[in-house]
Amino acid sequence: MSANVEPVTHDILKSIQSAIAELRVEMRAGFDDLHAQYLKERRNAAGTLVMMRATAGDVDLRVKSLEQRVAALESRA
Repeated sequence: MSANVEPVTHDILKSIQSAIAELRVEMRAGFDDLHAQYLKERRNAAGTLVMMRATAGDVDLRVKSLEQRVAALESRA
């Protein structure tokens, strides 16, 4: 009986080891995909921030222009 147990134990341990190795490969691939997605989202966020600042600057210039026009009209009257 003990002669059969030893080879079976080795087979079970080998299958566990191969399953762990496969899991590591899958996890590494998943982490690589996650990291790539993170970098993409980070670039998108930076681009959005730049666009928001440009838009806010444009709105600020337009408001200042309107304020100057209103001030000129008020000074005439």
